[in-house]
Amino acid sequence: MKSHYRAVVIGGGVVGASVLYHLAKFGWTDVCLIERSVLTAGSSWHAAGGFHALNADPNIASLQAYTIDLLSEIEQESGQSVGMHMTGGMTLAGTPDRWEWLQSAYRTFQSIGIDDCRLITPQEAGELCPIMSTEGILGGMWADREGYVDTTGTVHAYAGAAKKRGTEVIEHNRVLELHQVADGWQVVTEKGTIHAEHVVNAAGLWAKQVGRMAGVELPVSPLNHHYLISDTIPELEQLDFEVPMTVDLEGFTYMRQDQKGILLGIYEIDHEHWMMDGAPWEYGFELQQEDPDRIERELTLGFERYPALQTTGVKTWVNGAFTFAPDGNPLVGPVRGKPGYWCACGVMAGFLQGGGVGKSLAEWMIHGEPEADVFGMDVARFGDYAQNKRFIKETTGQFYTRRFVMTYPNEQLPAGRPLKKAPAYDGMTAASCRWGASYGLEIPLYFAPSEDFTETPTLKRSNAFDIVADECKAVREAVGLLDISAFSRFEVSGVGAEAWLNRIMASKLPAPGRAKLAPMLSPEGQLKGDLTVFNWGDGIWWIMGSYYLREWHMRWFQDHMGEDVEVRDVTDAITGFSLSGPNSRKVLEKLTDGPIADLPFMGCGTFDIGMLRLKVGRLSVAGELGYELHCTAAEHITLRETLLEAGANLGIREVGFNALLSLRLEKSFGIWSAEFTQGYSAAQTGMDRWIDWDKDFIGRGAALKERDAGGPEQVVVTLEVDATDADASGYEPVWQGETRVGFVTSGGYGHTTGKSLAMAMVDRDAAAEGTDLTVHIVGQERAARVIAPSPYDPSGTAMRG
Repeated sequence: MKSHYRAVVIGGGVVGASVLYHLAKFGWTDVCLIERSVLTAGSSWHAAGGFHALNADPNIASLQAYTIDLLSEIEQESGQSVGMHMTGGMTLAGTPDRWEWLQSAYRTFQSIGIDDCRLITPQEAGELCPIMSTEGILGGMWADREGYVDTTGTVHAYAGAAKKRGTEVIEHNRVLELHQVADGWQVVTEKGTIHAEHVVNAAGLWAKQVGRMAGVELPVSPLNHHYLISDTIPELEQLDFEVPMTVDLEGFTYMRQDQKGILLGIYEIDHEHWMMDGAPWEYGFELQQEDPDRIERELTLGFERYPALQTTGVKTWVNGAFTFAPDGNPLVGPVRGKPGYWCACGVMAGFLQGGGVGKSLAEWMIHGEPEADVFGMDVARFGDYAQNKRFIKETTGQFYTRRFVMTYPNEQLPAGRPLKKAPAYDGMTAASCRWGASYGLEIPLYFAPSEDFTETPTLKRSNAFDIVADECKAVREAVGLLDISAFSRFEVSGVGAEAWLNRIMASKLPAPGRAKLAPMLSPEGQLKGDLTVFNWGDGIWWIMGSYYLREWHMRWFQDHMGEDVEVRDVTDAITGFSLSGPNSRKVLEKLTDGPIADLPFMGCGTFDIGMLRLKVGRLSVAGELGYELHCTAAEHITLRETLLEAGANLGIREVGFNALLSLRLEKSFGIWSAEFTQGYSAAQTGMDRWIDWDKDFIGRGAALKERDAGGPEQVVVTLEVDATDADASGYEPVWQGETRVGFVTSGGYGHTTGKSLAMAMVDRDAAAEGTDLTVHIVGQERAARVIAPSPYDPSGTAMRG
């Protein structure tokens, strides 16, 4: 062991070994892995080792596909067998909704280029897995590249390949302390102190403690997970092939062959947390006592699905812990305020996702950005609110319990809620507001007609459809009132503020008293934000964006900070409401003697509104005459009451974000995590029209290179879809004849235009207005065509008038 390494990876499981391998593969060989015991002495040794294609996040599904491809590569490179069994796999559906969902998921995989899947009938499922009962199965999805590996062999293959590239693996050496120093970290271990420029927390069951060593409270918790391995099954002995990996969603089980028996794993409803503050240091190859009574219901379903188990003994029980984050996805990336400290933990499906995690993190550490859009597993998707132990327990438990439970896109889950509320929450609730959650904050979705209204979970148009239509009509014809607490607000000040903003934003900065849309780019020219910059004219600037990106954006700001500038997140201190619609100005004119009528489109200023003194911006995501009114949290209730009273005879109506999503589609306005992501460039999304090419900004070189090369291969367009009872939502494939030419980025129903609309990323050859295409909506193919942007009010008269 040396006294200095460029990077130290803490944790000898599959994730730590993958990070070590990828750092070496991409050029960093002065790296070591430190393990408190021996490789695999944590969750890795008792993992079931299965790998499969399905993931709700297509970006993570792509990284899973990368992991599967990588397994044979590390086997060959290391000379260590990974015990690959490429059996193929089935995911089964046992309800009509689940079958529809599976058909839709199949099309999603097509969108992201995973083509080795197909839908199968119950009869085909029975032929592929003869020991399985097909009772109650409506259909399934088959994937060629599913199966399982030898977990211990796989970890040693990653580590062995890494060592051949020059890295070190140091076992029996627990990390005791971490100390941040000017040029990195001091890693105090049982065998001495190491100085490292970078430290990676890949500690698995011990990630909590390794986080706390650096002053980081990670939102992770171990939960116990059962599986059993049966004795030999005679029916399997008679087969000349291995039965496939099989996931029975309604039965809460997964199954794979194990020699001539089967391994049956269970995600039970009655979950059980274990050692929430981290596993004991001496823990390693132990297991918890099996608890068949707690999993009796799911166990019964499993024995019914595989009847041979009813006459076969159980050879081995495994009840071991895996670490989960609140949403089940990994925690990966740099931690704000801790330069050189990286996370690679919470990877509950390590043998499926470990390769992709290692690749992405190594790219991030070496090149500054991962190749793929990994926001779905970025540690910055959570904020300080997620450090709370009860929140972690509720949300990780909910994820575990619902691992195989059908979740609908319009379904709101209860765990960890309500956590943060806007001050006017009670008043809006009394007005029958129905709430969603974003980054811990309750946000209004729509206002129900009565207290007893219940929205039915569905993959199609819900029974709230007409409610949202009425809210859209109010905005278009009168005035809608929307709580905008769920917008982020960063205050930028200091003598260096303008210079810093000019460098970090690709757009021209607004003049005093004006606002401007501002794309923010990475050095590689990819989007890092679709933001709005306000110049209040007194030396204070605001950056406004999405509430759930607060931690992510603040990390970017701090990592690219300039001199003599201060950036403060004032989001929870400043809230507000927006007014949108032809009567919005009339409402404000009743409340102010200021020159509100003189405020130009994209103008901003300070006005007395009623008894409040507010910062006001004239802009509207709805595409109507509109204003954003910003107040302190203490003024939020008063502002709502004031606006409702003033607008009572002008048709004012409270609206939610479901209506706003419909209204913005009718204007072809993109949103983050849909049309705008860090996986796209400004030119792909149309954000390049805001770029000021005459100034120097982060990402200018890459953006110029794309522009001068003739532009991107794919661009965002607006589609009109011949849908009937369901609308596009995202990642549905777009076809031109038999050729896949793109995918939907977001969609919904335009209540003003009376059309089902979608925005889509398509090949430039298919982007011309009038091009006939087709789109799969909940698995059903529908005719579609490219239409001109902004099907509602394309001239922008309403918004600017």
